[in-house]
Amino acid sequence: MSESEIETIAMRPAPLPLDTAHDSEARLTPEFVAAVIEKVEDGDTEGARALVEPLHPADVADLFELAPREQRQALATVLGIDDLLDADVLAEMNDWVREQLIEVLTPSQVAELATQLDTDDAVAIIEDMEEEDQRAVLRAMEPDDRAAIEEALSYPEESAGRLMQRDLIAVPEHWKVADVIAYLRSNDDLTTDFWEVFVVDIAHKPVGTCKVSWVIRAPDDAPIADVMAREQTLIPAEMDQEDVALRFQKYALVSAAVVDRAGRLVGMITVDDVVHIIQEEAGEDTLLLSGAGDGDINEPIRFTVRTRLTWLIVNLGTAMVAASVVGLFQGEIARFALLAVLMPIVSGMGGNAGTQTLAVIVRALATNQLTSSNTARMIGREFRVALANGAALGTLVGLGTYVFYGNRDLALVIAMAMIINNLVAGLAGVLIPIGLERARVDPAVSSAVFVTMATDVMGFFSFLGLATLWGLGG
Repeated sequence: MSESEIETIAMRPAPLPLDTAHDSEARLTPEFVAAVIEKVEDGDTEGARALVEPLHPADVADLFELAPREQRQALATVLGIDDLLDADVLAEMNDWVREQLIEVLTPSQVAELATQLDTDDAVAIIEDMEEEDQRAVLRAMEPDDRAAIEEALSYPEESAGRLMQRDLIAVPEHWKVADVIAYLRSNDDLTTDFWEVFVVDIAHKPVGTCKVSWVIRAPDDAPIADVMAREQTLIPAEMDQEDVALRFQKYALVSAAVVDRAGRLVGMITVDDVVHIIQEEAGEDTLLLSGAGDGDINEPIRFTVRTRLTWLIVNLGTAMVAASVVGLFQGEIARFALLAVLMPIVSGMGGNAGTQTLAVIVRALATNQLTSSNTARMIGREFRVALANGAALGTLVGLGTYVFYGNRDLALVIAMAMIINNLVAGLAGVLIPIGLERARVDPAVSSAVFVTMATDVMGFFSFLGLATLWGLGG
């Protein structure tokens, strides 16, 4: 590491003490944010910069997200592009907020910021831009940087190729430890952030990996091939980022080599990138189950309305299907009004049971806990759970109905309907997401709609159908 790089790291400000800009949970306080915005509005550039200057880049990014939308451009002007608002801040920023800021920057400014970042962070900034703006930014970059970004953009979205960094340390397998150390010391252009040295053969295919600590402790005359670990986890460049995160979690990886279709080393992925992916994917599945889209509070209202309204309209269609089932028994309901009072209990409890099962199954699919090897066992397990819950709920509801209304037949009907609908809810909560997964459809996106329809339709049909067969409406 050069002296200038060491000085840069030493000069990087540490986060402010918790009793000034932050609360007890390390979040920027409303008072601090308001103070900065007030100075920006008053034209007190030096005062605003003095408050922001001690902040860590992640805190500056939070400041932009917490600031009112109409104040963000002025705040960016005060802090200065490539000054307090530098590439590190941009990399930490919320996607929607960052996109808003990039719109007011020139292509040369975006290019300058992007070249200061790791390739994966630069790609994250450029990939969301309009195609014409992308070309303008790429034209303003140096040829080597432009080639790296263009190569990354050629991979599918949310793949390892988009996520990986190009800056890594790779050495030939015939070198000795002394050669590796001399190479690391004598090349100022090498990346300074790495945990492993990748060892490659003559075709640039990874044959092993060596931790930095191993290199330091090994004898100088030892062949690097004798020091390295030959077993390693290789990540195909086309692999989905969610599968990448699962491999890091399963094998406790710190970094991993990324290879192209020919098996050549093209990049690496580090655990800090994967932490963001795990967080994003976990939140994404939860939001998709509810039909809330990205669920980002910085997302423009028009996108939020469009996403939520789409699924609300779909739910309206399934509700009409359930209503049509009720319509088949309107005569019985008219003759025995208590049916209308109690039938929402059956469908509602079934819906809750289905949602519980669905959440468990979607998570199991996302984390590879549920595979073709244990699908049958999982179906049997959820069937037994649904039967037990249905019997317990049916008994409670049946007893409650008998106590309140004194009608034994009605109590038996609602108890049986509760058992039936809980069984349907359990099976639907398992089979629907598994079926969608096998059809290569994201089960988190549309499973909830089908499960809700199944429990509503079966809840109404079982309760009203049994009531009709029992002669309650006669």
